[in-house]
Amino acid sequence: MGYDIIVLGGGPAGLAAAVAARGRGKTVLVIGNPWRDSPLAKAERVDNYLGLPGRTGAELVGTFRAHAEELGADFLTGRALSVMAWNGFMVTVGSQVCDGQALILAPGVVRQAKYPGESEFLGRGVSYCATCDGMLYRGKPVAVVGRSKDAPLEANYLHGIGCQVTYVSAREPEGLDRAIPWVKANKLAVKGTQTVTALEADGADLPCAGVFILREAVAPADLLPGLETEGGFIKVDRAMATNLPGVFAAGDCTGLPLQAAKAVGEGHVAALSACEYLDKRKEA
Repeated sequence: MGYDIIVLGGGPAGLAAAVAARGRGKTVLVIGNPWRDSPLAKAERVDNYLGLPGRTGAELVGTFRAHAEELGADFLTGRALSVMAWNGFMVTVGSQVCDGQALILAPGVVRQAKYPGESEFLGRGVSYCATCDGMLYRGKPVAVVGRSKDAPLEANYLHGIGCQVTYVSAREPEGLDRAIPWVKANKLAVKGTQTVTALEADGADLPCAGVFILREAVAPADLLPGLETEGGFIKVDRAMATNLPGVFAAGDCTGLPLQAAKAVGEGHVAALSACEYLDKRKEA
């Protein structure tokens, strides 16, 4: 099913965007982690949200989520692995592909230090999506850097389609196929010339043609090459529009202050702007 708007992130900004978009009659899909994993949901007490003092974070986020559900927003639990801009936007979540005409980024703050060589070889051997790019490495040696709960399953998938997989992580993985060798390592670096040739793991080179780096979340700028950032945050204007047509952003990912009230307001504005963008496209 195609949607008018896809929202990446199920926190306050993403849920506010879903509510506002549904209020304008747009179909909405919210993609994100379980709402109870939201940083706000883990707060013991929130006293600075207008009109609702003394609530727990879980009470607030649960209320936000229920509101969006009641208005008819659809939800998909999972991690966005890739985004392709083509006649709208196609978002890969696991083995599923979702398409929408506008995109609202509300992933919160994705705090992740990149490995040496990761940015340089992105698209030239470094990938964040096993299901997207796995077939390119069939019959070839690949390294999987496991930094997420479902990374062992993605490594098993690569092994199943014929990749020669080595799994690298700081802790022993659960659910990894026993036929896949595991290398325990903390300090990693991607190496190569024109393309990836090896993953350095604690000083030892693991020869490979590809490196799949599987984290809990992919930074928006990695999902959307060309997305403009400033100081580590997504750069937006007053309408919460990014430099990419049809792409809007809201919440913590746009910068300080990292507050629920600010996120909700920005999510609302981003949705209204996305709706206006879609309406103008229909008129053209």
